[in-house]
Amino acid sequence: MYRIRDPLLWLIALFIALLVLMPYSGPLFAHWFPQLDRPLYQQDSFLQLALAHIELVALSSLFAVVIGMGAGILVTRPAGREFRSMVETLVAAGQTFPPVAVLAIAVPVMGFGEQPAIIALVLYGLLPVLQGTIAGIGAVPASAREIAEGVGMSPWQILWKVELPLAAPVILGGVRTSVIINIGTAAIASTVGAKTLGTPVIIGLSGFNTAYVIQGACLVALLAIVTDRLFERLLRQFKNG
Repeated sequence: MYRIRDPLLWLIALFIALLVLMPYSGPLFAHWFPQLDRPLYQQDSFLQLALAHIELVALSSLFAVVIGMGAGILVTRPAGREFRSMVETLVAAGQTFPPVAVLAIAVPVMGFGEQPAIIALVLYGLLPVLQGTIAGIGAVPASAREIAEGVGMSPWQILWKVELPLAAPVILGGVRTSVIINIGTAAIASTVGAKTLGTPVIIGLSGFNTAYVIQGACLVALLAIVTDRLFERLLRQFKNG
């Protein structure tokens, strides 16, 4: 059970409170930025933007985890080890492209909306998952594999029942990094028409409205912190379990 003094609960409560109370913070931002005619972003509901942001990150992270873990498992098998260097190079190269450049290339092909944003986020989220999977499986003691072979397990049984459970904390650490990266990167998806918490930030930057930037950036940052604490709690359970 969670304790009342649990910092994670307070962070979640603060995030929800900001989403609910932000529409009523107009007088506060008007006091801070008296030179602005519209100091409060009102084009979309902050709650709807947050849900869209979380959905975009969840979907892109799911693809990144499936592809990254699949590639990591493949290159740690005897038949795929010769492709490890190539796979790591390709995935690392994908992360070197700026997200804006990926979006600019994808939009003419896929149009505006979530699809080009998902492509950019998947490319950015692959590397930590791949590295975590390779490192986690590589750290499994050889003795554990030998014991599994000794009791008659097949290679796939060894993978699913021995290697992946032992490598889970390291893999989860890679997933954690990938998701946190995507939470921040998803903010720029608003440049191609996707609704996210980055929408007030992008509109604020283009219209020289610092209040909009602060409103969006605070929510994105707090969402990243809450997610990071959730992963920390999950990692602790894996290690203690």
